[in-house]
Amino acid sequence: MPGKLILVRHGQSLWNLENLFTGWTDIDLAPQGREEATRAGRQLIEEKIQVDVAFTSVLKRAIRTLWIMLDEMDRMWIPVERSWRLNERHYGALQGLDKAQTVQRHGAEQVKIWRRSYDIPPPPLATDDPRHPRFDARYADVPPAELPAAESLKDTLARVLPFWQGRIAPELRAGRNVMVAAHGNSLRAMVKMLDDVSESAIVELNIPTGIPLVYELDPQLKSRGSRYLGDAEAVAAAAEAVRRQTEKK
Repeated sequence: MPGKLILVRHGQSLWNLENLFTGWTDIDLAPQGREEATRAGRQLIEEKIQVDVAFTSVLKRAIRTLWIMLDEMDRMWIPVERSWRLNERHYGALQGLDKAQTVQRHGAEQVKIWRRSYDIPPPPLATDDPRHPRFDARYADVPPAELPAAESLKDTLARVLPFWQGRIAPELRAGRNVMVAAHGNSLRAMVKMLDDVSESAIVELNIPTGIPLVYELDPQLKSRGSRYLGDAEAVAAAAEAVRRQTEKK
């Protein structure tokens, strides 16, 4: 049988706290985010779930979440792989902007389309914009044509899928428990794939920060069931907090 799959959205970041569009901008965890990561590690210990291999993005809020969890679990020695394919959705020219001010400038309806439609990306970065990933050393080995200037959730899924098939799925099929510490949209893409969620439903799914989501998988790596660890009311409250933050004006 396949191993367990543990998905963890990074803890609250500094820009989550400040209500700014983040995307591929490399922002660290807020103090609450570090506490969430510590608690997530403890939850896995309490559930007696051991992680055999881990994957994360190349953004520090996800990397640090993973570090804190593995430290708490005394599993810092396990194999860890970082990949740009697990990065957050690229929010293009919106990155770094205040969400409330963006609504005032473009209108709530337009901003909701950019944020919550399945296949409509936000305005792209210009190729000479210093925020474009082609200027970032961590993407030097990525073919320039593959580096996004903006992404929809559909684009994010297309980016994540090859990494799932080539790196994550083989570890699960080998019976190893795999943890993926990543971002709201890269994890939303995985949930869509695992649970066969419709395009309309997946954009309304809110994944709380810093709470492990554990999947039991069948031999075809389809979900046999999943659950968030911890108190159900606390999980619901955390998901609601994410929803409010998403809709904050």
